Amino acid sequence: MDGYEKLLKANKEWVHEKLTSNPKFFDEFSSGQTPEYLWIGCADSRVPAEMITGATPGQLFVHRNIANQVIHTDFNMLSVLQYAVEVLKVQHVIVCGHYGCGGVQNALTNQNLGLINKWLRHIKDVYRIHKVELDAIKDDEEKFRRMVELNTLEQVTNLAETTIVQKSWAETGYPILHGWVYDLETGLIDEMVTIDSPDAMEAIYRYDFGTDSLRR
Repeated sequence: MDGYEKLLKANKEWVHEKLTSNPKFFDEFSSGQTPEYLWIGCADSRVPAEMITGATPGQLFVHRNIANQVIHTDFNMLSVLQYAVEVLKVQHVIVCGHYGCGGVQNALTNQNLGLINKWLRHIKDVYRIHKVELDAIKDDEEKFRRMVELNTLEQVTNLAETTIVQKSWAETGYPILHGWVYDLETGLIDEMVTIDSPDAMEAIYRYDFGTDSLRR
């Protein structure tokens, strides 16, 4: 049996298992979704959002890309964010990085990787911002781990700087933003930061959302 056929077989077994325990399992999800969380994570196959959090179908609205980036010109990510915040009304947005991230590791080198260079350049910007701290770390593995943490923190800051999040804060007080880092070696998640208002960011990034300016 080919590898992909194993996936199809496993799907049928999963369906059978769910229907055996709850004959209406799929009826409950087919009419719509009301997730509480938006997960922005890395595309790394070792970091499956639902599995490592114990979430069930319908709890997480998920967007994944290389090195869990929140880039202000990435209309894919922004579309997911807008839909999650404005339509699904999620209460929490989680950016989850992970130690051992290949995107972060390659961004710390001068290796030419072709098209992905354009994406990784945003991570290099994180290094530039925190160069003094990172260059003071002599152990390469320790520096790599710290870079993963700083990258996650910067992406949460990028989220807070979007008009999508700030508009929702002005209208509803939500979402709460979280920066997490997952450890591949232990399976544990560490919460690095939580942001729930524009007060945590530099004033230059704050937008005015008075009653006459509640527009994107």
